Amino acid sequence: MTRRSSKRQVPRGSKRPGKPGGVRDTNRKARKAALIDAALLLYLDHGVSNVAVDDITTKAGVAKGSFYRYFEDQEALVEELIAPARRTLTSALITARDMLEDAVTAERQIEAYRGIGEALGSLLLESPGPARLYLQECRAPAVGTRKPIGALAKRVIDLAEEVSTVAQKHGLLKPLPVPVTARAVVGAAERLFLGVLLDEEMGNVLEIPLALVTLVVDGLRARTA
Repeated sequence: MTRRSSKRQVPRGSKRPGKPGGVRDTNRKARKAALIDAALLLYLDHGVSNVAVDDITTKAGVAKGSFYRYFEDQEALVEELIAPARRTLTSALITARDMLEDAVTAERQIEAYRGIGEALGSLLLESPGPARLYLQECRAPAVGTRKPIGALAKRVIDLAEEVSTVAQKHGLLKPLPVPVTARAVVGAAERLFLGVLLDEEMGNVLEIPLALVTLVVDGLRARTA
């Protein structure tokens, strides 16, 4: 009878990092950070679909096998890279939608939309790289490595439609087709903030969220609001 090994099989990528704060743990975190930083730079310069794992590991200065200790594939790496954008965008839109559920005045509407603009401004300041990656790639086909970005782009549009639907229900926006309204607002916001990240002349960055809100509200507000 074959003797079973008493060693528990450890899945790839889940090796114990060692004692927290120890040398192994520190080295593991440093290698992972190097891979993430290298991938972000390459993605921004060449596009997500044009970067190979070999390119990432070479730029990071680590062995190719190290990549698969931390990430199942590039799709998983991109998912982690855009996590700040996903948290900020979804949270801001959900908050605005919920605020508009109780909105009965144009002032409350402006406050809800301003919250979205301020959240986007914070994202640019705190996570400019991931924000730019999302904005550069969100309109490309959601295939392969870009799947996480495409999924987030769809989630953003879905939530923007919910925001527009609630605002129309309260008579705060013109009764235009919701998909059109949502895409107009999202498209304008994405282009403005990408311009900021590309160092285009946009004036005072801190004034952009309020300017965007003013354009959206004035352009789409219902006459009775």
